[in-house]
Amino acid sequence: MTQGTGPRSARGGGPPSGAGRDGGTDRSGPPGRGAGSPAWLVTAVLACGGIVVSLEKTAVVPLLPEYPRVFGVSSDDVSWLVTVTLLSAAVATPIVSRLADMFGKKRMLLISMVAMVAGGYAAAIGHSFEWVLAGRTLQGFAGAVIPVGISILRDALPQRRIAAAVSLMSASFGIGSALGLPMAGLIYERLGWEATFWVVATIAAVLVAAVFFCVPESRVRTPGRFDWTGAVLLSAAMTALLLAITKGGVWGWGSGPILGLFTAAAVLLALWFPLELRIGEPLVDLRTSARRPVLLTNAATILVGFSMYANMLVTTQQLQLSPETGYGFGLSVLAAGLTMIPSGLAMVAAAPLSARITNRHGARLTLVVGCAVMAAGYLSRVVLLHSVPGIITGAVVVSVGTAIAMSAMPTLIMSNVPLTDTAAANGVNTLLRSVGTSTCSATVATVLAALTVRIDGAVFPGVDAFRLIFLLAGAAALAATGISCLVPGPARREATHPALHAAPGAEPPAAKREVMVTGVLRASDGTSVSGGTVSVLSMDGTQVDWDRADDGGRYAVVLPGEGRYLFVAGQHGWRPVSEVVTVPGSDTERDIRFQQRLMLSGTVAHAGRPLADCLVVLGRPTEAVTASARSDREGRYELPLPRPGTYILAVVEPDGATTHTRRVVLPTSDPVIDVEFAAETPETGLQI
Repeated sequence: MTQGTGPRSARGGGPPSGAGRDGGTDRSGPPGRGAGSPAWLVTAVLACGGIVVSLEKTAVVPLLPEYPRVFGVSSDDVSWLVTVTLLSAAVATPIVSRLADMFGKKRMLLISMVAMVAGGYAAAIGHSFEWVLAGRTLQGFAGAVIPVGISILRDALPQRRIAAAVSLMSASFGIGSALGLPMAGLIYERLGWEATFWVVATIAAVLVAAVFFCVPESRVRTPGRFDWTGAVLLSAAMTALLLAITKGGVWGWGSGPILGLFTAAAVLLALWFPLELRIGEPLVDLRTSARRPVLLTNAATILVGFSMYANMLVTTQQLQLSPETGYGFGLSVLAAGLTMIPSGLAMVAAAPLSARITNRHGARLTLVVGCAVMAAGYLSRVVLLHSVPGIITGAVVVSVGTAIAMSAMPTLIMSNVPLTDTAAANGVNTLLRSVGTSTCSATVATVLAALTVRIDGAVFPGVDAFRLIFLLAGAAALAATGISCLVPGPARREATHPALHAAPGAEPPAAKREVMVTGVLRASDGTSVSGGTVSVLSMDGTQVDWDRADDGGRYAVVLPGEGRYLFVAGQHGWRPVSEVVTVPGSDTERDIRFQQRLMLSGTVAHAGRPLADCLVVLGRPTEAVTASARSDREGRYELPLPRPGTYILAVVEPDGATTHTRRVVLPTSDPVIDVEFAAETPETGLQI
């Protein structure tokens, strides 16, 4: 490894920050607006931002039955007010989250919130369905506020406050959704439908100013080339998938448009996956996403999203049903919405509990507990169907489990991805949660339409429909519990920060300033090497951070502070290197140089005599030649070792009269393949 002497890598950030409040680490970046804000203020502003995003998504739901009369359109047309927000959020969330890692989290957070404000005012003053539809589309760009906000909290807060802040930020989605139902009904009854948009937009505008002045910009970023092709393919695929899911019940699950949309989504994803694996700076790092902790957490997220949304969709519908059904209560939109307030308050109260579990036992146990509580809540909902207190109690239990489970997901994700990619990884997690909620919405609509009863000529959802929905949601939560138990834990990086090991009530140890180390992976001749990985471990063997180098060989890691660390670098074509590095208290550069290339070698002989000047060719069966070489006077040859896989090795004698071909399966070790022309050599799979 060599100390860099050139200009600062493009993956680096600004100057280091000083020690933070409460004995934690001040990661607020360069001096500027928000750099000196206390931790509680940053947390409050970002959590309120998450609540407002959820409010704007939920506020239209109670009024959907009224909009056909207000705008003079059909119920199917009105459903687009929910669909377009979902689709624009699916497009914007992964893109904005990735741009946040590249160009600044606060900057992209402000852009998302300004789009939400503009959408709210456009819908309020347009006075037409088309303007409301356009405004709802803009509001969908705020879908990235929660994942980007969580990433800011990790970068900006003292370490011992992160778990509680992330718990509250994660719960803000459910809190806003629960509060949005009664708020929308109250505003509509007093001020009209326009006010449901401009009130939320005004609150959001105030929060934009609060973010601008109170929230610090993170200096942890990875500028580079944005993956526009991957963004277009993923956006088109998710749009087709979510549109098919949300409109399947209306257009018919077996209809041509729905089948065409599912097919288009499958084709686009089939194109997107190999593209993301091939490029060095992908929109979504699929290799990181395939790591067991991240993969299982994301799988659990889809199920939790499904289970969570059923609680919000079904509770108010059941309470508003006519009492003639025997299981409805005839509550108004406002009264039914008010019954969700205890659920919202329970989520706020559950945030400190989930933080305490995470700090003491790790985020995996927090996720397991949250999912298990959700499953128990739905079991109670199957039984407690015939009284308002019973319904509220069941909804509260599910909400508590939701808050606990959702608080653990960002912690698990951020503990297992490079610290320079936390916003993008949280964005993907949020997108997958939307897949779960959309699937739940379609399932609920299908079940309620399929299991009905007719009373005095009117058709109502049957009580068995509600029971089935609760059973499905409970099964999803139970499956998420099982998946959560398989997540490796506790996350390794959780153990690297001394603040997490302080005794209860004791002050944490002295703070360390986070330091960013950037550099380039280089070959022995000084050229850059792409596709390698860099892991940094503390001197007790605990992994601190890691990164995958981009196409230019650039890497960036974030360390808890100055000190001695073990750097380990690997790339498939080179022997791994490692070195203990003393890192100073400020950002620094350190290039990593591989010294010895891994080679595929062997000898070529004829009747026991070495053959010189033989052509040796290595390539894949369906691709271009990977490498070629000539044997020397002793019959020896060397080829750069390619990635593991199946290859064809062809050897041609100097006169071209005789050839030898075999199939070889190359491992990552340094193999030797000898070729003897005198003997007949069958095709073999090389296993070393």
